Amino acid sequence: MRHGSIPGAHGRVRPLTLLGDPILHTPCTEVTDFGPELARLVEDLFATMYAAQGVGLAANQVGEGVRVFVYDCPDDDDVRHLGHLVNPVLVAAEGVVVRGPEGCLSLPGLEAGTERYDEAVVEGFTVTGERVVVRGSGFFARCLQHECDHLEGRVYTDRVTGWRRRRVLRRVARAPWSLS
Repeated sequence: MRHGSIPGAHGRVRPLTLLGDPILHTPCTEVTDFGPELARLVEDLFATMYAAQGVGLAANQVGEGVRVFVYDCPDDDDVRHLGHLVNPVLVAAEGVVVRGPEGCLSLPGLEAGTERYDEAVVEGFTVTGERVVVRGSGFFARCLQHECDHLEGRVYTDRVTGWRRRRVLRRVARAPWSLS
């Protein structure tokens, strides 16, 4: 990402990977090259996330199996959080467990009540290799946990149980984009 530019302004919108594609259930690999290709990927992730009107997007959602995600997400106090993480590790998910509606750009048009902690701390790096710590609460904590799950090969439907799980999986099977 170019210093001082608007995230995604120089990126290209990539096709989204949809539920059913094996890359979404495969843990992503660590990034070892912090060069221009990584910066282009981050730009593309921002461009794709904005085009799809999302608040977060992981690299495997555009077919890249590496540990990178971007976000532009408010918290419950409507404070905007904008950034990206390379090789993120969820080091804390704590506080109150809240079941709230959760959707995903890889499952367009669907959502389900999903339990998440209302506080999260993620450690990782920037595209230039600088160490960062990102703390989130409320909706932003949900976003951080959701994107970290993607990099571990999980989608939110893996966390949904009981009738909520049955309902969302039936909707997935009937979705026009479904690969199942």
